[in-house]
Amino acid sequence: GPEMPLFSVPKEVAVGTAMLGVAFATGMLAVFGTPKSSKSIIGKSGPLWQYILDHSLREHPILKKLRLLTADHPWSKMMVSCDQAQLMANLVKLIKAKKVIEIGVFTGYNTLNMALVLPDNGRVIACDINEDYVKIGKPLWKEAGVEHKIDLRIKPAIQTLDELLASGEAETFDFAFIDADKESCNEYYEKCLRLIKKGGIIAIDNVLWSGRVLKPRKDDLATQSIHHLNEKLLRDARVNISMLPMGDGVTLAFKL
Repeated sequence: GPEMPLFSVPKEVAVGTAMLGVAFATGMLAVFGTPKSSKSIIGKSGPLWQYILDHSLREHPILKKLRLLTADHPWSKMMVSCDQAQLMANLVKLIKAKKVIEIGVFTGYNTLNMALVLPDNGRVIACDINEDYVKIGKPLWKEAGVEHKIDLRIKPAIQTLDELLASGEAETFDFAFIDADKESCNEYYEKCLRLIKKGGIIAIDNVLWSGRVLKPRKDDLATQSIHHLNEKLLRDARVNISMLPMGDGVTLAFKL
């Protein structure tokens, strides 16, 4: 049967298993159902969710290789869902982007995904504070022939964004993808909004946060931050928005 993308089986099943082929067998879905996020957010039954992936996912072979490598990582749940990454690449292509910012690289799946669709002189400024995770994806960036399009900055993303603004790069970027520590999401958004051109897009990941945004606890700073940004975006006259129930929720903000 068709291979099952990692994110349509529960993380505890897909992650750490020595037999990835077994984890991706179609029969698994019938037994285990879909992860909570796709069930609660999208409300799809297992087979229908699988149908979406079977009939829309077109994954570059090196992206697939990196996804399977990431599946073995204890923090593999941090990776962007493959169907969502595909939408990001399609948006990057649609607006003919040349300069992209990514905040939160992890193993570099989405970085590679965007670099693959950028023109040869395109660049992804990839921001992360952990080089260990990135080491997993770096050799595959090279294998895919897109390493020269990726400018990796290992330091707090706020510093990198401030450096870009200080060097006169405001309103020169086409696309930004924000997927890092949630407590800083508003600050990332504000700085990206200054760096993005009019007509550019900012994608903010995890805006539904496994449903925790419905009842943010007082002591849960991450959820509070996401919820406050969601409320702010609703009224933000600087952008048009669409909040999509894809992956763990993603908001697209189109700069006016």
